[in-house]
Formats: sequence, structure tokens, C-alpha cells
Amino acid sequence: MKTLAQQVTEYLSWRSDEASEPFTVADLAAAVSTVQSGAGIEADSLCKRQDIENLLKKDIRTPRYIAALAAAMGTNVETLKAGAFVPGTASSAFAVAVEEPPDPKDYLIAQYDVAGAMGNGGLVLEEQPPGLIKSWRVDPEWLRLNVQHHTGRANLCIVTGFGPSMKPKYNPGDPLLLDRGVTDVESGGDGVYFFRVGNHGFIKQLQRIPTENGLVLRAKSFNKDYDPFEITPKMDFEVFGKVLTVWRSEQV
Repeated sequence: MKTLAQQVTEYLSWRSDEASEPFTVADLAAAVSTVQSGAGIEADSLCKRQDIENLLKKDIRTPRYIAALAAAMGTNVETLKAGAFVPGTASSAFAVAVEEPPDPKDYLIAQYDVAGAMGNGGLVLEEQPPGLIKSWRVDPEWLRLNVQHHTGRANLCIVTGFGPSMKPKYNPGDPLLLDRGVTDVESGGDGVYFFRVGNHGFIKQLQRIPTENGLVLRAKSFNKDYDPFEITPKMDFEVFGKVLTVWRSEQV
């Protein structure tokens, strides 16, 4: 079983050999901090070169940034803790992932923690998603061309579509890009939102409907088999974010 420091040292050596030039502690620290930035970590807490140097010198077993370190190295925390990471070998399940180091300019769009949206109790969904999309790594050009309006890069996250109520807008398992900076329909306008009523989570179109008593919110499904319902002021209602873009899958 290799220590974490030994695994990091092997990774640095392997990256240097692959590129025929030094891949330094500073390079690795920059890659780790990029992953942390994508996950919304504050700038003051980002990994620095000194942190990696301390890890190698003191052989720290579980540094605070270990999850980001694992992602930057193209593996996972469990593999590093088990001392089983072997970079660049056929036996490594992550050999493909580490062929190229993370570009410091890339941006990581992380998964929205649906299960933790209400704390330990979680949300009751109409149907669990068939697996989860954990994250996307995109370059600034993709973000500029495909997501032109949002409340900030740190507010963007991925929700894996669940339930059939929004077919054919999207299918269960499809990626939905959520802006968690939009937390009310008044400012966000009509559109598709991820929200809860009580402890039940929904992804539906929310539309403001004028009535004699003022505007009411109507939750609508694209699937005609599901009836719309109104959200009244007495309901325990919370918006988690607005869905900006949906990528709809199609079996071929």
C-alpha cells in the first residue's frame, strides 16, 4: 500500500515523462485549485503550492483538498486512500482521464446535491434518476456560446433529469443546467425550475397566472398525463434554481 505522498510523487513523475518536460508541484496545485474553484470553494481556501509541498514533506494522509486532488489526478478519493493509484498504466481505470492535465482555464460545472437539498432528510422525488451526471468540465468558449445569460459561473450546476412528467422536453437521465442563483420566479420570470413543495422535489415549468386576487404560480408538466397544479402562499415552497438549458437524449 502506497502512501498518498508516494502516489502524488509517482503522478508528478509520470506527467513529466509523458510531456517530456517537468510537471511541477505548482502545476498540480494549479490543477487542484481549478477543481476547487469549479466546486465553489472560496479563493482564500484554494490549494496552493505550499500545500502540496507540505503533503509531500509531512506525508499528510487526508488533506482538506483530497477530493479535488483526486479529481485533478484523474482518480477518486477511495483509490488514493487505498494506496492503489497507478498513473498511466493499463491496469488503472483512470488512465484515459489523466492523459491530459486539467486546463487551468477550464471551468468545472459540478453536480447539484439533490439528496442534500433539504439537509439530512433529502427530497422525495417522483422517480429517482437512472444514475447521476457528476460533473462537466467546459472551456470558457463553450460557456460563452451556449450559456449566455446566468447569475455567475459559480451558480451553475448539473441536475440529472428524473421522472417522466417533463417528456418530451427531457428524458430521465438527461443533463439539465441549473442556475441556483435564481431563487424566485418573480426575478427569474416564467420558465422551468427545480423546486420543492414540502419535502417533495419537482422540475416543472412555473408560469405566473393573473387572477382577480393577483398573480398565482401554476406548475405545469410537458407530459399531458400529468395535471398542472397551483402553488399557493400557504404552501411550504422553495425554488432551488432555474433550468437554463436541457440536453435531450434520443436512443438510436
